Amino acid sequence: MKVVILCGGQGTRIRDISEVVPKPMLTIGGRPVLWHIMKIYAAHGINDFVLALGYKGWLIKEYFLNYQPMMSDFTISLAEHRSIQFHNKVSEADWKVTLVDTGEQTMTGGRVWRIRDYVDKDDLFCLTYGDAVADIDITALIEQHKRSGLVGTISAVHVAGRFGELQARGEFVTAFDEKPAVTAGRINGGFMVFDAKRLWNYMEPSDDLVFERGPLARMVCDGQLGCYRHNGQWQCMDTPREYALLNELWEKGADFWLK
Repeated sequence: MKVVILCGGQGTRIRDISEVVPKPMLTIGGRPVLWHIMKIYAAHGINDFVLALGYKGWLIKEYFLNYQPMMSDFTISLAEHRSIQFHNKVSEADWKVTLVDTGEQTMTGGRVWRIRDYVDKDDLFCLTYGDAVADIDITALIEQHKRSGLVGTISAVHVAGRFGELQARGEFVTAFDEKPAVTAGRINGGFMVFDAKRLWNYMEPSDDLVFERGPLARMVCDGQLGCYRHNGQWQCMDTPREYALLNELWEKGADFWLK
């Protein structure tokens, strides 16, 4: 099974910090938040990733191209036939990472459409955003989705604020409102699972397609969007305050998403 991570947004609300790098490359404890998200999935045995790149995506490519030397001690010979000897094996050596340029201005639905060739040979694939962490049980999420037989399942998390609110009855989403003015209920926390064959019936090849307003809303109308209720901890990194909070949690050893 593959995990698609949306890494292309410009992160305008955190631009003061992310002017130099794309938001998924902002660090928590010296590692990109993207790395932390991938670790969440790897802890459940899922280590095949598809990264949908956009804004400054070349920096994410550069990070993975240089991953081994960045994470290892090594000896380099400066002779004519240069050689490098790495002295330790990185724990992520079994990861497979596909990096796909999906356009700098492309919206979320357009990015998902552009990576379809990398996932549509599978039965299912996971999808999440490149800026939120959680202590979510990915295995349980996938199992619920399989039992449901639905096209999609999204995780519902508790938070008061400014995100897309959803209403649910049992394991079904009954309403989805992208970024209402006021909300105190559950929101779509990312960490989603989709049928890799049927999802495309709810999409079209448009870079302007917003995944949350188009495909998800259509699935709700058809009764094809499931709801996995995550009652644990969840935190996004959408503002400088949230960036500081996540680093504070890391420094205190309270990084709940990797426990």
